[in-house]
Amino acid sequence: MTKTPRLDWFVIFPILSWLLFLSGLISSNVIFEILAGVLLMSSVIAAVHHSEVVAQRVGEPFGTIILAVSITIIEVGIISSLMLQGGQNSTVLARDTVFAATMLILNGIIGICLLVGGVKHVEQYFSKHSANTALISLMSIIFFTLILPNYTTSIQGPIYSPPQLIFVALACLVIYGAFLFTQTVRHRAYFLTETTSEDEDEGSSLEVSNATATKSLLLLLVSLVIIVLLAKKLSPSIETLVLSANLPKSLVGVVIATIILLPEGVAAIQAAQKNRLQTSLNLALGSVLASIGLTIPTVALVSHLLGLELVLGLDAKSMLLLGLSFLTVMLSLSKGKTNMLYGVVLLVNLAGYIFTIIFP
Repeated sequence: MTKTPRLDWFVIFPILSWLLFLSGLISSNVIFEILAGVLLMSSVIAAVHHSEVVAQRVGEPFGTIILAVSITIIEVGIISSLMLQGGQNSTVLARDTVFAATMLILNGIIGICLLVGGVKHVEQYFSKHSANTALISLMSIIFFTLILPNYTTSIQGPIYSPPQLIFVALACLVIYGAFLFTQTVRHRAYFLTETTSEDEDEGSSLEVSNATATKSLLLLLVSLVIIVLLAKKLSPSIETLVLSANLPKSLVGVVIATIILLPEGVAAIQAAQKNRLQTSLNLALGSVLASIGLTIPTVALVSHLLGLELVLGLDAKSMLLLGLSFLTVMLSLSKGKTNMLYGVVLLVNLAGYIFTIIFP
């Protein structure tokens, strides 16, 4: 008999999260804030469940693309809405968000995946062609968006002139579009996970119908939206906690970015535990590419419509940390196999990034 995945609390908790958010009670009492935090974590787990159901129906690498692009589109919507509201930090909001997400994905998500997978399976294998494809695309986008603005001379400062910004926005779209075509059509085999006999046994006992996959896709979007909205709603309380501990306010952005990236991170780590490192890398590298490749063109359009100067260039310390992170990931994924050491080094890089925020 064919079995279908049960949704049960994977439906209930996102709905409860929405009801709490719409009630407006979160900011009224610390108890409701704690409840919102619990429901947020539950919605993260629900989002991972629904993404797995969708991935099982559509196959790889489409499943990982759906999760990565979905949360990136929501993130872009939040950034755009904040820019429309204006404010002191609106000109650097996109840069800081993209940089924090890039550092967390490259060092945090990939680092934990390599460490967890290395501890459990000693060595894990993946297609180095897929990693090279993603990293080459990422390197070009990163240099165009976060580094080159510091060295152009049309306008003083870490910003682009309007023609330069148009070019960079189009370059991001072209590179990301070419990457998606490569990942899904031209060289899809690079991004597929080799199926073990254990995986085949699990897959043969569970078939996902079109109706179930469609329902899970809708519930995935519902879960992702409420995760971002709750993170935004809880940000004042998080900011208060950070400031009360005499920590820099910039650390709040890292905490919020971590919460927003939790669905992708949890899904990637679970895949690494199951010895599916290829799926973990598809999620992590696909997420960082979507984060930059979709965010920058969108905020470029918003900044043009609002007449805002879009600050993109990083400071020297951030460029060094980004360069270290990218070089470490590139070397770690150059051989097609990994071990726990690579994960430890990446997590130390992440610790260095956070440490220099607290002690600049």
